[in-house]
Amino acid sequence: MTRLDLLTPKQKANLKKRYDMHCKYEEAVRLYAETDMTMDAIAKKCGFTVCALGAYLRRHWRELVLRRHNIPAPEGQDLHAIKIFEGGKQNVNAHAKYKDVIEACDLMKYIDLNMSQLARKFGVNVTALTNFMRIHYPDTLEWREKVRRRLGINDNLPRGVRRACIAQYAEAVELYRTTELTIPEVAERYQVSASGLSQHLRFYHKEILKERKQKLKQAQRESKKKRGGLLGNGQRHQPAQKTEEKYAEALALYRDTALTMKEIVARTGVPAEGFRFYLHSWHKDLVLERLGVANGEAEVADLRKVRIRVKSVAAKYETAIESLKLHPRPVAQVAAEFGLHPEVFREYLYKHEPLLAQSQGMVVNEKGKLVSRISQEKYAEAVRLYATTPDTLKSIARQLGLVYNSLSGYIRRNYPELAERHRNKD
Repeated sequence: MTRLDLLTPKQKANLKKRYDMHCKYEEAVRLYAETDMTMDAIAKKCGFTVCALGAYLRRHWRELVLRRHNIPAPEGQDLHAIKIFEGGKQNVNAHAKYKDVIEACDLMKYIDLNMSQLARKFGVNVTALTNFMRIHYPDTLEWREKVRRRLGINDNLPRGVRRACIAQYAEAVELYRTTELTIPEVAERYQVSASGLSQHLRFYHKEILKERKQKLKQAQRESKKKRGGLLGNGQRHQPAQKTEEKYAEALALYRDTALTMKEIVARTGVPAEGFRFYLHSWHKDLVLERLGVANGEAEVADLRKVRIRVKSVAAKYETAIESLKLHPRPVAQVAAEFGLHPEVFREYLYKHEPLLAQSQGMVVNEKGKLVSRISQEKYAEAVRLYATTPDTLKSIARQLGLVYNSLSGYIRRNYPELAERHRNKD
């Protein structure tokens, strides 16, 4: 017996799925490892999205990603614990690119050179340099400005945020500070550039970004995510608009009809597994409603083990149950009238309509108790003889051809006073 034979079917399916995934990205991994092609070019050539390819490489080929970004990986350290891009901190490549010119900015030797001259001297882009320094070295820029002004070599060009920018982003900044809206959402609401607003916040409102970062860390620690709330990555916990549009018709059928999942998928053409995941992720209340499970019960119970009333099944038996309530008669007769399996219908009644099931074939005797109509008719003569003659229950059962134990149980349950009277005579 091989190790493969010891695996469960589910484990075998997962292994095959993983193998197929690695085969799918094999060519892209080769290009990433052996060439200098960008991620975007590789993804376009192999027919993947950049996000999908990047996620695969970071998860399964992290050593290649670290090598491309010139990030050292100490021996024995978990590669997944090494951050490639860490929010608020310098990228390794960017630091290596600008470290010489930043050191020059701190020296009096180069104080007579402005930022454009320094950038040209060290072969970097002046805009990228100043943006990098505004984020990571703002004090250096302020120090150079003060010293150059004191030495009289200042170029008198305006520095800092412009008044027009303050006015342009004022309302957007306030909304971002007081709500949980993301930067793209705020930018869309006020019709401003999302990248411009992001840069404005990073340069001139770092305290707001710091507060938001604390909120994101708190959201990351929360195990239960609230729909519409912030996630640790700054996005909202909600389905994408394309996903909502894709499943809109199927969701309407699931909510407003009793069609089964298979029927809905066949009618709308959406993938079954995708639709099921969408429902359980974003519309759990509809799933519970269709299953007949209360929200509180679902928190502590396995939905597969809860006795549930499926919406489509309930619709199947609804007419038969209403007819049975209005005109009591044997369950088998009702099942035959409506084309149902009698035993399955009876089991459904006992599970979801217990009072109705218990009342089937029952009548109220002279004592006011519910008894089976069949049993009442079967034991009527025996009860009469037992009440009017001194014969024992065994002899009566023998005379009428009845099972003594069954007759005795019926008498004890429904006519205990007769059993007590005969016991006293004896």
